[in-house]
Amino acid sequence: MTDQATLDAIDKAVKSNDVVLFMKGTPTFPQCGFSSVVVQVLDYLGVEYVSTNVLEDQAVREGIKAYSDWPTIPQLYVKGEFVGGCDIVKEMFESGELRDFMKDNGIALEEA
Repeated sequence: MTDQATLDAIDKAVKSNDVVLFMKGTPTFPQCGFSSVVVQVLDYLGVEYVSTNVLEDQAVREGIKAYSDWPTIPQLYVKGEFVGGCDIVKEMFESGELRDFMKDNGIALEEA
């Protein structure tokens, strides 16, 4: 069971930053392949984002799953909205939908 304080902290992070990635590890040192893929996509698009390493806090690791009702990590949020995990982000990127989604939400892109 996730405590309310953890859920409140997650909610604050999601709502006070334009793009938030809950991941295993850090953008410079991802600790799983799925997190690495999402970091690569965001970096390729030149999106500025805040990341949270769920491996540093078991409460956050479990809490983010309860918060989104999504069982896996990484999880990407844009403007407070849950976008998805690795497969969804990768699929959206490959189809061009992620680029449009970011632009539609006012997220600056600096593509390579």
